[in-house]
Amino acid sequence: MRNRYLYLILLVLALVPWFLDNRYVFHVATMITIMIPMALSMNLMLKIGQLSIAQPAFMGIGAYGSALLAMRLGVPPALALLAGALIATAIAVVVGPLFLRIKGVYFVLLTYAFSQIVNLVFQEWTALFGGNNGLYGIPKFSIFGVRLTQSPHYYALGLLLLALFYALMRRIERSDIGAIFESLNENEMLSRSMGSDAPGWRIGSFALSAFIAGVSGGVYAFYIGFLSPETFGFLMSVDLIVVNAIGGVASALGPVVGAILILPLPELLRDAREYQLLIYGVCLVVFLLFFRQGLVVFLQRKRRT
Repeated sequence: MRNRYLYLILLVLALVPWFLDNRYVFHVATMITIMIPMALSMNLMLKIGQLSIAQPAFMGIGAYGSALLAMRLGVPPALALLAGALIATAIAVVVGPLFLRIKGVYFVLLTYAFSQIVNLVFQEWTALFGGNNGLYGIPKFSIFGVRLTQSPHYYALGLLLLALFYALMRRIERSDIGAIFESLNENEMLSRSMGSDAPGWRIGSFALSAFIAGVSGGVYAFYIGFLSPETFGFLMSVDLIVVNAIGGVASALGPVVGAILILPLPELLRDAREYQLLIYGVCLVVFLLFFRQGLVVFLQRKRRT
């Protein structure tokens, strides 16, 4: 109940594109619904005390996997979307035991290197992924015989998936799993001494974050209809870090609020894109100095006083 007013504001904002009925507004809103689950996937890793730069790579794997399955093998888009996400999950399960042995800045560097390698594969394997020229001709998404062809359709799909992933994250936070994640972040030795399978939970968190990112990638591929390696580069990781820092890591609501505040900025600053990173930096400095736990926690505490 503490967040009911914030939820009401978010609901009103979600309805704005339909009230305005503007194609450009629908596009921006759709991209936000695709990126919020990405922010949630990074938030899931931050909850166990690990900053993963691999999320754009998993999104790219989900995107290219979904697109190629639908284009080359004729897999129905809904199944291709799921399969692409599962491919990203499988890769996370394979590399997770190796990556998650390392913590701190070395884990950040390792996931950064992984993300760069995946991106390089997208660029150099032109026969499969199209290289820097991109992958064209991706069919539109369809499910149960309904074909999504317009931005409002994908916005509705994005909202549905966003609601599902947010509900999942909230369920995790309120369950024993959330308590285990918190213990892994704050005192892993104590968590192990109480019988927690720390490596298993870390790998599970990594795999789930990859699945969420893979689904986002699949929706992006079917919505845009074109894929380029540049989309899944390091700058996306910067966006996700900023979104989580501003909204707050403690609650799944943090990345949602942070994304709504930050992700529209590139469109608002279209005529001054060279200042985008500067504005991101200023926002980070302000929030780290005055709202260290994020905007959501600050508002919750303000309301109690």
